[in-house]
Amino acid sequence: MTSGRRGLRPRKQPRQARAELTRQRILTAAAHVFAEYGYAAGTTNRIAERARVSIGSLYQYYPNKDAILVELIARHLHAGAEAVSGRRDEEPPESFEEIIRGLVRLAIDNHHDDPRLLRVMAEYGPRSPELLTKVAGYERERIAYTRELLERHPEVTVEDTDVAARLIVTTVEFAVHQLIAAPGSIDTTRLENELVAMLVRYVTAPPAAGAAEGPGRGDA
Repeated sequence: MTSGRRGLRPRKQPRQARAELTRQRILTAAAHVFAEYGYAAGTTNRIAERARVSIGSLYQYYPNKDAILVELIARHLHAGAEAVSGRRDEEPPESFEEIIRGLVRLAIDNHHDDPRLLRVMAEYGPRSPELLTKVAGYERERIAYTRELLERHPEVTVEDTDVAARLIVTTVEFAVHQLIAAPGSIDTTRLENELVAMLVRYVTAPPAAGAAEGPGRGDA
């Protein structure tokens, strides 16, 4: 796997609609090839053949398959961030259960790629500084949004909303990714229902008697 940072960046940023269509064809083809053959056997030759472009044309856009995979991961992250941003602009449901269900469903919807492709992303995705920065930024946005929801809703009883928001975001993202990407199918409706039930009980449960006090709701 290429370790140099320059080897993980696209070579060519499309400026015309035709060039952008070619780039999208390459990415779509790569997603299918990685899912079908795995990462080791998902060669640039196979990607070019599936995209119906010459190998020379592919290399005009990407220096290697690592750079293509980085772009697929970035596209996956961006889709999730856009979905959360769109939800943030809407008025949240009155029921906190429906709020949590919306967050879980967003994560599930963003993992509707082929489970084999999700495994390739998780196992072989190059950890470039730019990609790690994007991951951290998207995570901060989701945590901030979730914390806002916790602090505003009257059904929420959990005291430390900052830690609770981090737990919710991490639990949803990790559980959804791991269970959908794992070999063997899982019914997403059952996964959604169980995750929602678990998280709602966590944030709305009556405080335990004698529980230690920490940074509470609305604390600086």
